[in-house]
Amino acid sequence: MTNLPEFNVFVFAFLLNYPWELMQVPLYRAMPDAAHWDAIKVCTRATLGDGVIMLLAYWGAAFLVRDRWWIARPRLAPILTLIGIGVAITVLLERLAIVSNDPNRGWRYATAMPIVPVLEIGLTPFLQWVILPLLLVWFVKRQLAGARSHDT
Repeated sequence: MTNLPEFNVFVFAFLLNYPWELMQVPLYRAMPDAAHWDAIKVCTRATLGDGVIMLLAYWGAAFLVRDRWWIARPRLAPILTLIGIGVAITVLLERLAIVSNDPNRGWRYATAMPIVPVLEIGLTPFLQWVILPLLLVWFVKRQLAGARSHDT
């Protein structure tokens, strides 16, 4: 199973996004004052969602290039597609969440959160989907190459 690209995409997405989510805690209004376990649950749920978003973006890129193994031999078009889909989903979810009046579905930024002009979402969730997909491609490519060298 560790030689499947989708497995690696989800695992590395989780491993990369979890610390990012934890580092963002001070940038969301209620998070710094939340009980420790509650904050851990929120960050874990967000990270699982990040993993799903990364899988969807990966599959979108695979569909574009008609190759689910593209990540073993990354090229610019699928990488940009991966980033683009991740950013698009994040912008949509962030916009929906910050306008929601339902405390179980939305969130508010703290005053410390820089806002991306035009998109009107937080800078750190935006950068998350520019930086982490690049790291993910690097890690997954290395993992798949290592898995293949052990299979031979």
